[in-house]
Amino acid sequence: MVPGPAPVELVTPTGLVRHAFAAMGTQMTLLLPSDRISEGARVERLVATWDETCTRFDPHSELSRLNAAQGQPRTVSPLLFGVLAYAYRAAQATDGLFDPTLLPSLEAIGYDRDFEAIAGGLAARTWTGRPPATGGWRAMELHPDRQIVRLPMGVRVDLGGLAKGMAVDAVIADLASRDVVVAAIDAGGDLAVIGRPPGAAAWTIAIEAPEGVRTVTLDAGALATSSTSRRRWRQGSEERHHLIDPRTGLPSTAALWSASVAAGTCAQAEVAAKAAFLLGPEAGAQFLVSHDLSGLFLAPDGTESRAGRWLAA
Repeated sequence: MVPGPAPVELVTPTGLVRHAFAAMGTQMTLLLPSDRISEGARVERLVATWDETCTRFDPHSELSRLNAAQGQPRTVSPLLFGVLAYAYRAAQATDGLFDPTLLPSLEAIGYDRDFEAIAGGLAARTWTGRPPATGGWRAMELHPDRQIVRLPMGVRVDLGGLAKGMAVDAVIADLASRDVVVAAIDAGGDLAVIGRPPGAAAWTIAIEAPEGVRTVTLDAGALATSSTSRRRWRQGSEERHHLIDPRTGLPSTAALWSASVAAGTCAQAEVAAKAAFLLGPEAGAQFLVSHDLSGLFLAPDGTESRAGRWLAA
């Protein structure tokens, strides 16, 4: 998959080396001490496994085969089952604001191919019907004892940002298991860190804003951003973006540029950022505080608001 744009950038501190590669529809950047840069090839192979398993853009991926087997139980790999189980729990925890079964909605608004094809000028297919039904996650059947999954007819899954966030967490866990004590992985704005940068108290992160960038710091854990600033296209006379509101089945109309959330893991930050964006700055901030998370909300006019205490300027 060709790299896509990112609304967040992990600033490279002095003393670390960058290893960049394309995967999961974005440009990934790994920061490592110079004496551990050989870990880059291992990380690429690990991320490639996640990509090959969880992408919806390859008809031969394990996720695509599961989506094609609607109504039929399928035994899936431990990796795919783990992502689906996390997605189900995340949907429960957000009362459906995070919905992994929005693939029909995404396809209906024209996001039925890799975004680079859309950005490259390939016209989105027209659509004038009613929004597809949402909330299909409630009918998903997951059987952990045998790792069997059944998607009811009409229910298809897009793991998108969640799989990317979980891949980031897998990279961090793998590096930690190999005694890497300082590192960071940035997957197009979904990022996580180990330790502190050489000679610094925290990592510096530049978040795209309407007028330029805003800078925040992260001393541990992970950060993810939901934004409509980049993945936009036209479908006939309608302007579209990829953040579907499950309450309507259509692109969100929340008056936000982006929502960035810091959390213990990238998967948790990814889910919370999506929910917080859909709720908007006031309700979104309450949601984050209730889950002991912190975040930064940016409006299209550049106005910002913050929740919690983790994201310092």
